[in-house]
Amino acid sequence: MDTPRYAPTDPSGPCLAPDAAWGAAPCPVLVAGPRGDVLGLNPAAAALLPDAVRGAPLRDVVPAWIADAHERIVLPPTAAARGTARPQAEHGSLGDRTFAAHGSRTADGNVTWWLLEDTDRRQAEAALDSERERTAFLAGASSALLASLNLERCMEVTASLAAEHLAEAAVVVAPPRGRRFPVTHCRSGDRPVHRLVEARPAEVPGLGEALRGFPPVPSRWIDPAAIPGWVVPDGFPGDVGSAVVTPLPGHGVPAGALVLLRSREDRAFSESEEVFARLFAARAGAAMSAARMYAEQAAITSTLMRELLPPPLREVHGVEFAGSYRPSLESEHVGGDFYDVHPGADADQETLVVLGDVCGKGLEAAVLTGKIRNTVQALLPLAGDHQRLLDLLNGALINSHHTRFATLLLVSVARRGRNVHLRVTSAGHPPPLIVRDDGSVEKVDTRGTLVGVFPDITSVTAHVELSPGETCLLFTDGVTEARGGPLGDEMFGTERIEEALAHCAGMPAEAAVSHVRMLAEQWVGHGRYDDMALVAVTAPHHAHLSAVHGRTRGRYTA
Repeated sequence: MDTPRYAPTDPSGPCLAPDAAWGAAPCPVLVAGPRGDVLGLNPAAAALLPDAVRGAPLRDVVPAWIADAHERIVLPPTAAARGTARPQAEHGSLGDRTFAAHGSRTADGNVTWWLLEDTDRRQAEAALDSERERTAFLAGASSALLASLNLERCMEVTASLAAEHLAEAAVVVAPPRGRRFPVTHCRSGDRPVHRLVEARPAEVPGLGEALRGFPPVPSRWIDPAAIPGWVVPDGFPGDVGSAVVTPLPGHGVPAGALVLLRSREDRAFSESEEVFARLFAARAGAAMSAARMYAEQAAITSTLMRELLPPPLREVHGVEFAGSYRPSLESEHVGGDFYDVHPGADADQETLVVLGDVCGKGLEAAVLTGKIRNTVQALLPLAGDHQRLLDLLNGALINSHHTRFATLLLVSVARRGRNVHLRVTSAGHPPPLIVRDDGSVEKVDTRGTLVGVFPDITSVTAHVELSPGETCLLFTDGVTEARGGPLGDEMFGTERIEEALAHCAGMPAEAAVSHVRMLAEQWVGHGRYDDMALVAVTAPHHAHLSAVHGRTRGRYTA
């Protein structure tokens, strides 16, 4: 055993005076004089400070933070008289342990230092602070990740947060699109960069497993030199020194994988950092999975909506057609009102116009709307007999699981010289209106039973002739029952439609529809409204050519 640098001055013992009251204290205690020399210490202090013996200079045997604190306490008498406040505890470390040093000055000017170890408490506080920071980061990350349902945006946020808080660079790899992988790179402080990379996941240790949802490979098993170039972002500082590959778990299927990179100059990932990276990856994977599911559902919905939305109308066989549809809610694109125009095979064949209103609104009504439209499409060969077509449609609806009913208008349209001939049949629907060239408005005399309720239905078909410039307007009850006006509770009504239509004499079909819809929307204002559908059939001011070049069949021209 080495001989201490300073020999004890008291032959009764090397550590403390025989009458010292603090000798049996469980914590280290050291007494120093005003001149900065050690006067005594108990066994606990002797074990902690092996060079500390009586008579040794305090600064040579204790850490500087204790020696500096001792000099601050031991002041000249004049300064001591001014310093009446009790000294505060000093905190510092001894090796890998931390202590709080409490100094008390005695009447003879000596200072007794009580060293209370707080290593465990400080480690617990540091762990608690770290956990609080991680919890706050995860909470903020969750909010940022869930702020958007755009998959590319979620990948950007994931890469940015990981590069900023977990590593020097982060790479988000999404499931492949064919042979190419969507990849988002980000270095700390830079903007994310998106790429489509043709790569083999097996090139990166653990990446193939992560993309299939298997548990992550410990970073110590990953050789940084094996990381391929397509994983490392442009401008990465130096060679890769440490890497973490962790899966991004989704809702039932993996959402991708997260690769964290650190350079050789930075420290390697610790086990706790890998665990924290997995906690972050779980939140990022859930957000990316939700964004992918939303994108897939939006694509499916968009495809179905295109089939359910009313078609754009145009001139067919010398007759003008125009339509307008407004669903009951701005957030919905389809509802219970619908219309279709089925052109005849040629100018001698009738064009069938169908306008209907399904009971209810929203997606449930839209489903039945689609069924009715498809059924009518299948029954087009029977369009010459409106009653027969309605009977078959009624049977199809009664035999289905739907409990909703519908009203319909069937209008068969054919150009006869300069005029347009209409066959109009109502199945429980309000009759259409005709505006003549002199501005007079009349109702079409048709009526019938709604479809989908009774096993037998009846209908009356009316025949109407339109002269050039005259229009037949079909509409649903969403227009007539639109509530608004000065008090907000009065219906628009058929009379206001007639008044609006009277100003449309001689107008094209598109203008007539736009005028009536504009007035109905102004009447409703910001109030609630039902589905609205309008269709106009107009006999245009066209000339009919009986022949072309004296040989071919006649056609209609503007």
